[in-house]
Amino acid sequence: MLKFLTMESTCDETAAAIITEDLQVLGEVVASQESLHRRFQGVVPEVAARQHVQAILPVIDLALRKAKCDPQDLTAVAVANTPGLAGSLLVGLCAAKSLAWAWDLPLIAINHLHAHVYACRVAAGVEVFPCVGFIVSGGHSNFYRCDDPLTFQYLGGTIDDAAGEAFDKVAAMLGLEFPGGPAISRVAMRGNPRAYDYPRPFTHRDDPLKFSFSGLKTAVRYSLYGQGRPTIDPTQLDPQQVADVAASFQQAAIDCLVSKCCQAIRETGLRTLCVGGGVAANRLFRSQLELAMKQLDATLWIAPPELCTDNAVMGAIAVEKYRAGRFESLDLDIFPGLER
Repeated sequence: MLKFLTMESTCDETAAAIITEDLQVLGEVVASQESLHRRFQGVVPEVAARQHVQAILPVIDLALRKAKCDPQDLTAVAVANTPGLAGSLLVGLCAAKSLAWAWDLPLIAINHLHAHVYACRVAAGVEVFPCVGFIVSGGHSNFYRCDDPLTFQYLGGTIDDAAGEAFDKVAAMLGLEFPGGPAISRVAMRGNPRAYDYPRPFTHRDDPLKFSFSGLKTAVRYSLYGQGRPTIDPTQLDPQQVADVAASFQQAAIDCLVSKCCQAIRETGLRTLCVGGGVAANRLFRSQLELAMKQLDATLWIAPPELCTDNAVMGAIAVEKYRAGRFESLDLDIFPGLER
């Protein structure tokens, strides 16, 4: 049976997994950096890259030991080389190229966003393509037409902030911890989602397949401090106001996301939606999107929460690339920007 070492280091998680050709996970490890970045209320690229340097080889070694696998048992080495933070990508790529050379194995490049969609295929256990792929995370809010596992056509996405970034920034305004998504979700359970009428850009049927979350963040700030007024200490905010703002913001953001998912299904004519990325772990989003897809008689696959956040299991898309003979030379480079 073919076995693949897959690696992920695009942002602040260092991850490795051993995947078989039939998409079985023999061993996986994810080393999170959340505690390092929490005091900055966001990921610091230089800190992330340095931590990857320390973690990458121990993480790979542990994944191999969990899988009871030796290097000579491997078929190929796969690594995410786009998109992501430049320093983080470099650490993963250098490690992957070194191991591929030392172990005399083929090298496979992984697109991080395509892999998030493929996580749905891994979890489903059945074919999910063709589909609309939707990645909603801290750095991305993008739609793709996915005719097969290796053919992705960009359909649209955010014109400013990603949904996950908006969650992080609003959480910081409210004095909540990083990452903001889980923190807002917890606090919102005590709040009134109709307390504040926040904007929902691009949600009319004839609007383009786009998102904009910058205005929503600004509306939250104005509701907390007023226009033209300085920021105050979040600890001075009334706890119920914090809960109401969190609930109202979360509902507005989810309304935007669900609306565009429905639009993507209608416009493409495809009957399957595959969703991945950290924000896809949000329970309210998952439940409301499930209801919306039922109303459209469309099939919905959302990656399980542990495969929504960055991980190496979604790197199983390397199996598809291996079958297609898509290998890379050792001069493979990183591509930090979003190649649409």
